[in-house]
Amino acid sequence: MNDPLSEIIALLQPQAVFSKRISGAGRWGVRYAEFGQPSFCVVLEGRCRLAVDGQPAVTLEAGDFVLLPATPGFTMSGFEPVTPERIDPKMTPAPTDEVRHGTRGGRPDVRLLGGYFVFDSPDAALLVSLLPALLHVRGVERLLVLVRLVGEESKEQRAGRDLVLTRLVEILLIEALRSTSGDDAPPGLLRGLSDARLAPAIRQMHGQLARSWTVAELAKTAALSRSSFFERFIRTVGVSPMEYLLAWRMAVARDLLRRHDMGIAEVAERVGYSSASTFSTAFRRHVGQPPSRYARAG
Repeated sequence: MNDPLSEIIALLQPQAVFSKRISGAGRWGVRYAEFGQPSFCVVLEGRCRLAVDGQPAVTLEAGDFVLLPATPGFTMSGFEPVTPERIDPKMTPAPTDEVRHGTRGGRPDVRLLGGYFVFDSPDAALLVSLLPALLHVRGVERLLVLVRLVGEESKEQRAGRDLVLTRLVEILLIEALRSTSGDDAPPGLLRGLSDARLAPAIRQMHGQLARSWTVAELAKTAALSRSSFFERFIRTVGVSPMEYLLAWRMAVARDLLRRHDMGIAEVAERVGYSSASTFSTAFRRHVGQPPSRYARAG
């Protein structure tokens, strides 16, 4: 069966993993500037407070996992009032030892393993927009094991390190995302895939990308009327069915042009366009340059 979530993770191309241990004690707080790249952390012991821009503040406890696919600005602190220390992750040198905030020495109130990686896809912003801004998962042992493996592997310089880290992060992303799917997920792909009516239509779009889909055909796949399907898709996924299909077609087209030796006509056929000229017009409108120029630049 076609798996849209796995396809999106594969297109995002996560790589270049970095991780570090962080602890805090007493009165402490740090304010991180917007980073833009995906970051994650797991609470190893203790508790702390996390306030991500645009999201309600949450209390993190031992065993909690957090993923920020685009890492906006956020504040992490203990529970005492404090003026947070400001940190710009793009300017601050990467530490080699555990980072300690607040009271030095003694047992910390909280210990975390945090890290970040990068998405190599030129469509990262588009694909990330389909994911929740904040994923907070509690008590999923598989995630904790994966984060520990990432932490251990990122410290070593063993043969095959980069490939192992890339695969670990891909699995970590999928585990985190499917752990937060459901009716309580914010609008996006995860919520769409958890909807019993919409999921078959989304899988059909991914599985038969070359087909000339209409909203009526997709609605039939979902066993809904055209209007009910259209309204439900926008409410659940956050964009219209045709907007989602176009975005996915362009993401696949850019990947084919960038990483595969494939002609414009073949790419056009693979992503559902009847002619190279029709595809080129749509691609230029969506990407801002013709596919031939994009392929040469890639």
